[in-house]
Amino acid sequence: MKRSTVLKRASILSAGVSLLLAAGIAIGSVPAYAANLIVNGGFETGSLSGWACTSASIVSSPVHSGSHALAGAASGSDNAKCTQTVSVQPNTAYALSAWVRGSYVYLGVTGGPSTWTPSASTYTQLKVSFTTGASQASAQVYLHGWYAQGTYHADDVVLDGPGGSDPTPTASPTMSPSPTTSPSASPTSPPPTSPPPSGLPKHALIGYLHASFANGSGYLRMADVPDAWDIVNLAFGEPTSVTSGDIRFSLCPASECPSVESEADFIAAIKAKQAKGKKVLLSIGGQNGQVQLTTTAARDRFVSSVGAVIDRYGLDGLDIDFEGHSLYLNAGDTDFRNPTTPVIVNLISALQTLKARYGARFTLTMAPETFFVQVGYQFYGGAGGGDNRTGSYLPVIHAMRDALTVLHVQDYNSGPVMGLDNQWHTMGGADFHIAMTDMVKAGFTVANTGHFFPGLREDQIGFGLPAAVSAGNGHTTPAQVHQALDCLVKAQNCGGYALRGGRSPSLRGLMTWSINWDRYYSWEFQNSHRPYLDALP
Repeated sequence: MKRSTVLKRASILSAGVSLLLAAGIAIGSVPAYAANLIVNGGFETGSLSGWACTSASIVSSPVHSGSHALAGAASGSDNAKCTQTVSVQPNTAYALSAWVRGSYVYLGVTGGPSTWTPSASTYTQLKVSFTTGASQASAQVYLHGWYAQGTYHADDVVLDGPGGSDPTPTASPTMSPSPTTSPSASPTSPPPTSPPPSGLPKHALIGYLHASFANGSGYLRMADVPDAWDIVNLAFGEPTSVTSGDIRFSLCPASECPSVESEADFIAAIKAKQAKGKKVLLSIGGQNGQVQLTTTAARDRFVSSVGAVIDRYGLDGLDIDFEGHSLYLNAGDTDFRNPTTPVIVNLISALQTLKARYGARFTLTMAPETFFVQVGYQFYGGAGGGDNRTGSYLPVIHAMRDALTVLHVQDYNSGPVMGLDNQWHTMGGADFHIAMTDMVKAGFTVANTGHFFPGLREDQIGFGLPAAVSAGNGHTTPAQVHQALDCLVKAQNCGGYALRGGRSPSLRGLMTWSINWDRYYSWEFQNSHRPYLDALP
């Protein structure tokens, strides 16, 4: 049923579990409104009016309803992302939906929830719900496909909820791989063979604690984090501006987290964890915390501000969770062993300075997305011809490999990635974790640069997972996680995949986003995986 030629459908959606926009408030349901806040959501204007797209057009077939639909031409270097920024009201529930068709089509809210379909031969409806933050006035919705997966179609995009004042539409980039094939090679230099003492158990459980914000999973006090967790990453330290290098961290405001503890109790709880051998780290970045150290002044400010947070709370070290556009490679920067791009060079220098300041007790972990690590096998940003962020973590990992405690790549919110078997691997099952982790252990030739990235020591390697279906795309059942661990640790139950890096008896363990989401789902992640890790040889 049509309402007009511009707004094809007025859709009233029922909500599931509310997820977050940055600092969002959880509620139990989304009320229905008779308004669609999306401009040209049905594309019936015959144009992209209201949308900002990287590679898209309007077509007359196939459509879900009416006469027009969106066609996003995802290529090897462009995922055909379309965005629209709309005005919203604070502390308000919204429901977003769209009808999509194609392979690996995504719908989401920048800084908030997203959903996707791996394959839709006919139009299929995607839905997400979210609640705005206490001072939020706008939200950016997006659609995109996946690199090299071909054209996708979208129609009847609806954002159901009350509007606010008019925002200015903007486009935002996404993180996705673009495929090429690179041959294997022999390492030019082997990784260290003698791991330094880390103070961690042989197989560790690592999780993120939502310490500075609230979301649908609820606030959890530091003192209430179970002792099953060996590393607790405080999410998040964020910069005062993208390029300032000035990192700030504070506990969630009581207005958003009524049960938040006092700072004194928080610090006391950290000390209690440490007395039991646990590590508590400051995690910097996250989806919303873009950090670009473009100058030496920003580098120095990063060092001083991060050091101040570590000292204030008595933390054990740092977790680098740079996402979005924090890291990239300038044209011509093709040797990960000798990077020249300022944001890379300055980050390495800052981490080296912090390591030197705190010495052997400094714990350093990293949580890159597959786009910034394994996709470097297919494409390297500085070599040109695609997204300049691909593989951009590799020079940082390489430069810090002797100081790195754990690299736990996010095996979620990812499209298909080519493994060392030159086959595509898709998130959500044991196969993806096996292939992605094997790349980090075995090492690989970096795209067409001719340079080999040496694998890490097995004790430096873990892999990351969503704690539950609401925590991120790519949730993996416990049985599939255990299959992946059996393959990686014992070279058993590999499902036909041949490990290039061999078995890893000292594989460090598992990371999850997040401890809060695990608590929300009755500790399924912890209760399933802590005993399994403890039982590994």
